[in-house]
Amino acid sequence: MADRGESPMEKITEKFHEEDSSSSSSSDSDDEKKTSSFQSDKFRLFGRQKPVHKVLGGGKPADVFLWRDKKISAGVLGGASAIWVLFDVLEYHFITLVCHALILVLAVLFLWSNASTFINKSSPHIPEVHIPEEPVLEIASALRIEINRAFSILREIASGKDLKMFLFAIAGLWILSIVGSCCSFLTLFYIAFFLLHTVPVIYEKYEDHVDGFAEKAMIEIKKQYVVFDEKVLSKIPRGPLKYKKKD
Repeated sequence: MADRGESPMEKITEKFHEEDSSSSSSSDSDDEKKTSSFQSDKFRLFGRQKPVHKVLGGGKPADVFLWRDKKISAGVLGGASAIWVLFDVLEYHFITLVCHALILVLAVLFLWSNASTFINKSSPHIPEVHIPEEPVLEIASALRIEINRAFSILREIASGKDLKMFLFAIAGLWILSIVGSCCSFLTLFYIAFFLLHTVPVIYEKYEDHVDGFAEKAMIEIKKQYVVFDEKVLSKIPRGPLKYKKKD
């Protein structure tokens, strides 16, 4: 059963996990052992309180990202790499690809239908293809909730209550704008997809070493922030926002 504080995206991935629990039962048992032995008092990157598999939502998506099944993970990453090379490197247009694929499918089905009618004196059964409504509605609802949550976070940052969060948001958006100006959206999406298939599995393997190094780095960053706060931020005049009530 999912936790009450679980996000909609985690609920969707949990549903896929329940549909095929036999394929990932071994990984679930491993995760339960890791959860029971997880040390909450030890420093963990980003303050996480769960194993990496649970942080990624659990189920099939987490199994793919953490390479529980190397064939499936390699196939997904290989497919994404092929799409990136096809559209970004070779500059093959999406509409052109769709049209060519439909031409090929229609030609094959047309020839197959006529050949079967000529040989077997009966028309072949072409299966109907349709998109189920429930998964689409669930994904759309989850995306809507996540987008609204992002808007809420941006509103909280813009309210001026947390200066540290504001500076981190500005720095992150500035870095993202620089990266976005150097490559296309598809390349940026592929880089994020590639990192999602490599960084978590490497981190899970060497998490103790990474967490130890991250703890030292966070201590140093906090020291530098205290110095920056005393010399710069504390000298900036700030006051609480006052709202005038309308009659």
